[in-house]
Amino acid sequence: MMTPYIRRHRLERLTLTAAFLALFPGFFFYHFLLGTGRIRAFLGGYFSPVSLAFALPILVLYVRQFRKKRSHLLPTELYYGGFLAFVVVVVVVNGVNGANQLIVVAHLFGVLYMANTFVMFKMLDFAHPEVRYPAILCLLGMSAVIFSFSVDGVFRMDAMGLALDPSALSTYQGLARSYLVNCLCVVAFTRSLPLRVFLYIIGVISLFLNTARSEFVALLFAIPFIEFYFAKHKVLFAMVLALLATLITMHIDLLLSMMPDNRIMELLDLSHSTSAIARRHLAELAIRTISSYPIFGDYASYAPGHYAHNILSAWVDLGIFGFLYLIALLVFPTVAMIICGYFSKNDDGDLVLGFAMACVTILLLIKSHFYTDMLIGAMLGAYSRYKLKGKYPMARTTDLNPPSTQAQLDQVVPRQSG
Repeated sequence: MMTPYIRRHRLERLTLTAAFLALFPGFFFYHFLLGTGRIRAFLGGYFSPVSLAFALPILVLYVRQFRKKRSHLLPTELYYGGFLAFVVVVVVVNGVNGANQLIVVAHLFGVLYMANTFVMFKMLDFAHPEVRYPAILCLLGMSAVIFSFSVDGVFRMDAMGLALDPSALSTYQGLARSYLVNCLCVVAFTRSLPLRVFLYIIGVISLFLNTARSEFVALLFAIPFIEFYFAKHKVLFAMVLALLATLITMHIDLLLSMMPDNRIMELLDLSHSTSAIARRHLAELAIRTISSYPIFGDYASYAPGHYAHNILSAWVDLGIFGFLYLIALLVFPTVAMIICGYFSKNDDGDLVLGFAMACVTILLLIKSHFYTDMLIGAMLGAYSRYKLKGKYPMARTTDLNPPSTQAQLDQVVPRQSG
């Protein structure tokens, strides 16, 4: 029989699980239904209204946890909260003084996304069966959709011409973000090597067909770091990885001849990529703005959507203080995970998720993403959960099988020592 405490804890977990599934795989499936003409855009672009709908429940859960367990408030949360508050102040002040309102609203929603993802990734146990099984099913479902609806090696719903409201369709980057985040959350808590390899294969193929180059490269970038952590013989793993890279290089022409032609292939020569050329141009404009306003930046000094697609966007909008603040938020937790846990002999899914998110987030901020990227919240939330577990050990399961009854009980009522 469940006690009120256990019932409340389970309700919290189900609420956060619903938020995660709605915001990531739910986003993908909504736009799939929209792109195939099965529904109209009754939720617009989906992410903003759904984020707003979950904002209050997420806030209530976070405040309740803070009030009951104030010792669980970590310095990382204070620093991250300070950064979000700083962004809000900059955005609001500039908005009041005439900044482009489309940019102002987009940034405020970006802060909301960053806050929501932080709380979800800090409080949600992705190893728990009630979270893990739905996440696995969603990952397999998204892969099945991509495989089934790809045409000539490309999965593009806008090309189908079936959408009743085509203007509301997500870009391939939005779909790839949902897939990448869901994939990392599943892989991080998968103990079986053959199962991880299977997940890597379907993940890489799905992102290749989706044609989102940044997320495709991000997954490929994260895989070696995840496997190096899990490897029992790390030197041997490094040698095998080097051998594999050599073999791929030697037979690259043969491999390329076997692959369908889509925009992922432009990675081999970005000089002919229109999006890469446009991003280089926007980066040059950002550098020019920074040169003219090196201290305070020049908020919203660009047309909507024409921001620098890298971390320099923070310097342009927030000045050098905001830029360095963001770098510190990214670097210090990553270094802490490397020093304190990455080379340990424990199989810690929370560390894997936090470090994988760090690898992906830093890479994407260097190459293509904006400073209000929600992956920053996911990374710092996962890191905070890992640090919290170090202070207050909790039961974990890292396999597909559900934990034992005692382990389930320990998850919500930790055993007392002494």
